[in-house]
Amino acid sequence: MPVFYSPGPQTLRAGLSYVGSSVFANNRTADSDFSPEHDDRSEVNELLSHLPLQILLYFNIFYFPCWWASAVAMLHVKYCFLPGYYQALLVTGLILLTAIEATRLYLGYVGNLTEKVPELAAFWLLSVTFQLPVLLFFLTDEAILILPLERAVHAVYLFFLLAQIASSFLALRTMTHKLTLLFHLRQVGELESFHPHHHHHHHHPVTLSPLCSLPPHHRSVLPMPGENHHVYH
Repeated sequence: MPVFYSPGPQTLRAGLSYVGSSVFANNRTADSDFSPEHDDRSEVNELLSHLPLQILLYFNIFYFPCWWASAVAMLHVKYCFLPGYYQALLVTGLILLTAIEATRLYLGYVGNLTEKVPELAAFWLLSVTFQLPVLLFFLTDEAILILPLERAVHAVYLFFLLAQIASSFLALRTMTHKLTLLFHLRQVGELESFHPHHHHHHHHPVTLSPLCSLPPHHRSVLPMPGENHHVYH
């Protein structure tokens, strides 16, 4: 069975897991998700790495150096024609986008290949909240003197980014559904352990109080009137 968790900052990982489960999990009732007709336990053991996302990440790794070289060359050409604040914005944006891109691609690879929801959720969040706005700024703000080569390389990069956002969203939905199913199967196993085992003794039928079959968090801590914990013969 694949490993879903890896060492890391527990608070950050817990937050990313919560985001993944709340945003990407299907909002269905327990009856519709886990009815006997749909309780396919083989789904838990199925590898859920998303092939289209992996292909996009693979080509992105080779394309990004070409994009970076083109962006730096074009920035050098037009740098002296830009106002001071645009110079600072473009340089800062290029540096941060480069640093975050390396982290983003690593998280995407790890999260997709090993089915780790926190890493893949971090990849999706970085793509949506930082890379996409910065790239749209580079591609749409005419005040930064967009050159034809810049427009072309930014458009290809934007295509990769949008495709990765959509693919990672689908992969996260599938993975969170699998984790929910796995959690349900574990809970069912724990509840079944509370059921009384009927031993075949001669002339000794066993009848337990209904409270004994309930999980501990459903039992009352106060004594119940008329409660009888003895075994009837």
